[in-house]
Amino acid sequence: MDDMTQHETTGTASSATAGAHLPAAGQDPDDTTAVRRAADAPESARASRHWWDRNADEYQQEHGGFLGDDRFVWGPEGLSEDEAGLLGDPAGLRGARVLELGAGAAQCARWLAARGARPVALDVSHRQLQHALRIGVDNVDLVEADAGRLPFVDGGFDLVCSSYGALPFVADPRTVLREVHRVLRPGGRLVFSLTHPIRWALPDEPGPEGLSVAASYFDRTPYVEQDEQGRAVYVEHHRTLGDRVRDLTATGFTLLDLVEPEWPRWNRQEWGGWSPLRGNLIPGTAIFVCARADGPREPDRTTDARK
Repeated sequence: MDDMTQHETTGTASSATAGAHLPAAGQDPDDTTAVRRAADAPESARASRHWWDRNADEYQQEHGGFLGDDRFVWGPEGLSEDEAGLLGDPAGLRGARVLELGAGAAQCARWLAARGARPVALDVSHRQLQHALRIGVDNVDLVEADAGRLPFVDGGFDLVCSSYGALPFVADPRTVLREVHRVLRPGGRLVFSLTHPIRWALPDEPGPEGLSVAASYFDRTPYVEQDEQGRAVYVEHHRTLGDRVRDLTATGFTLLDLVEPEWPRWNRQEWGGWSPLRGNLIPGTAIFVCARADGPREPDRTTDARK
């Protein structure tokens, strides 16, 4: 599982990522400024890889207990796949070839392996995958790669899943979705969760101050944390619900369900801007359940609906 913050991505990992510069020597990576500005695909990819390499230790220390070592949790609400059943018939997981995007420390992949699946846990961050190795990866293959350039054969997977991984951090989600479509068998399922788009209109605060609209829901300008030289060290991209649906249909997927988990009474944890207060009033997570369609794709164009 990758990041769940709007803010503040074999037993040996194989690498398919290109190198990029790190912040200058002696620079404090936390000495950043938050802005809304354009960020293209290369800048977003570099920022995500380096942010996760720097922050993986803290992330796993802070949230590892909630995530568990081998649980499949869809978001900060705590909805588990055991409860939700969004991946399909549990019996159908046995022997299934599954790709997890933005796997982090491979918690979800371990859950899949325990049910007889053959999972591959992919992440752009080398340090996150080191945590996967630390916990243990029996029957889980690890791959270090960019989700927009998947190093797999066509039709090699029965299922692709992602819990808050990859898609929120890429400048062009259709690039990732095309790759997912390519590596899925016909009729294969894609299920992914991410920050509910409505949250982008509200301050990222867990208390009452996070309940007032502070920005336009229709503003797609990325959220960027940048250093003193203006280089992005963290990037997250916003798409409306309509954008997400159009991205899916344009890349050859059928939307089967859209799940907005309610906040359960047992969960008293605050996680960034997610909290019981906000969770009882507005959705914090959106889960898209999709299938690879066999028919022709829609024309790949950006709609004028955003204007």
